Amino acid sequence: MASRVDDAARLWLPRQVAGEPEASREFAVIRAVAATALVAFPTVPLALSVALPVSLALPVGAALVGAGALIAAVGGIAYQRNRKLVHPGAQIRETPVDNSARQYDCFAGLVTIHDIRGSVTAIHGRDAESYLAWMRNPGGRGFIEQIHVSDRILFLQAIDALRQGDRQATIDIRLEHPNVFAGGEQFVHMRCEMTALGEAGGEFAILVQSRDVSEEARLRAEAIYKTRLAESANDAKTRFLAAVSHELRTPLNAILGFSDILSGEYFGKLENDRQREYVSLINQSGAHLLSVVNTMLDMSKIEAGRYELIPEPFRVADVVNACEAMLGLQAREKGVQLTSRIMRNVAEVNADQRAIQQILINLVGNAIKFTDRGGIVTIDAEVAGSNLNLIVSDTGIGIAENKLSTLGQPFVQIQNDYTRKYEGTGLGLSLVKGLVALHGGQFDIRSRPGEGTVITVTIALDGSGIVGIDEQEPVEQTMVEFPPRLKERTRKTTSEAHPETSPGDADGMNGGAGHDGSQAKTA
Repeated sequence: MASRVDDAARLWLPRQVAGEPEASREFAVIRAVAATALVAFPTVPLALSVALPVSLALPVGAALVGAGALIAAVGGIAYQRNRKLVHPGAQIRETPVDNSARQYDCFAGLVTIHDIRGSVTAIHGRDAESYLAWMRNPGGRGFIEQIHVSDRILFLQAIDALRQGDRQATIDIRLEHPNVFAGGEQFVHMRCEMTALGEAGGEFAILVQSRDVSEEARLRAEAIYKTRLAESANDAKTRFLAAVSHELRTPLNAILGFSDILSGEYFGKLENDRQREYVSLINQSGAHLLSVVNTMLDMSKIEAGRYELIPEPFRVADVVNACEAMLGLQAREKGVQLTSRIMRNVAEVNADQRAIQQILINLVGNAIKFTDRGGIVTIDAEVAGSNLNLIVSDTGIGIAENKLSTLGQPFVQIQNDYTRKYEGTGLGLSLVKGLVALHGGQFDIRSRPGEGTVITVTIALDGSGIVGIDEQEPVEQTMVEFPPRLKERTRKTTSEAHPETSPGDADGMNGGAGHDGSQAKTA
């Protein structure tokens, strides 16, 4: 009789691990209720027949006995399960594995012992009661059944790996949070540290220490979200630069062309020298703005990975001589000596000639700008193994060592708004670094305040480092807001004044007074 009652109970009770104490107590409750109902089934209708007709006493008595038996069975099972949730240590004392592992009660989090099928055979842990307060009964298959469906296979794979010989495994899973309130999280993120205990009590056992990492998961998701926002903002900035640069070049070319015509007086003489001066200033300002726009357009192409290099063999001496010819007048007007030294073994290099010339013009222009009258700017070209070294050195104001790490960030100046002495946009060195990277080269800078700066650009002679347009990746750089916002200016006393350095370019290197009164150079 008892076995038949147990067989019927297994059909509607949750599946348990064979021999688990809680299951035995639940079956005992059901057997006691069944025995009581068997006795009460004829007795209650017979007692009711004293006060009621027999036709009414039989169905009413049977209904009362059935309802009472059902309520008693449900209440008894619920009581047994509540005993497990409130007193998780009870089963620890009843199982051999738990008796040999009571030290696990000192471990943080929820510690569970699993068999080879993943079923929980024992529960430990210093914080077990706080976890069991919101979890459903994790005994038997209860732990696995509370894992998010997509994470269950990960948990079972980890168990299988431990069974096959691995000693430990770490996985992140999500456990269902029952009775969650509106706005709450449906799942709790848990990190499970799994360790194989080997054969314990004749059976394979696995120790799992679970800890709540929901806050870490939230911060990780928030970081991913903000990273995507930053990438989207950077892409928007790049598209904005490309569009604005392209649209500005057309009117700028018209300004330059008509100002050239006016200054040449092709359609009549200008009335006085002041008009000639104003026309010349318009032409110079337009040329400077066009140079900035072209630089911005090149930078946007590099950042988007769409700057196309056209490698071809050319003589290094031709590029150096062209740079000297373009910037020689600027150097002479400032009283700076511009020289070049090309080693005899330097012949041809396979690279983008326009890009290499632009690199030299930016570096030499910066060097001239930040070198005082009487200084020297030198261009050196040498071959080192299979590489070409282009070296631009000067005797200018130099750069403070703690500012070198910020070199090459676009739209940033070393000097602050009150100490700025040199004009520029801060794009030149950023463009130089991008062009050097597209050639697969290296950019190196050494400088000391008051002594000068040496910048070395190294590229492969055979062009083996050049990155094709299909292989380019967006250039990783510090996020820069563009158009830049106006910063709130706060004046400081003279004793507290300290220039902030940042990168510049041929149009944008800035210097500033250091603590010792010397100026700091940036590119």
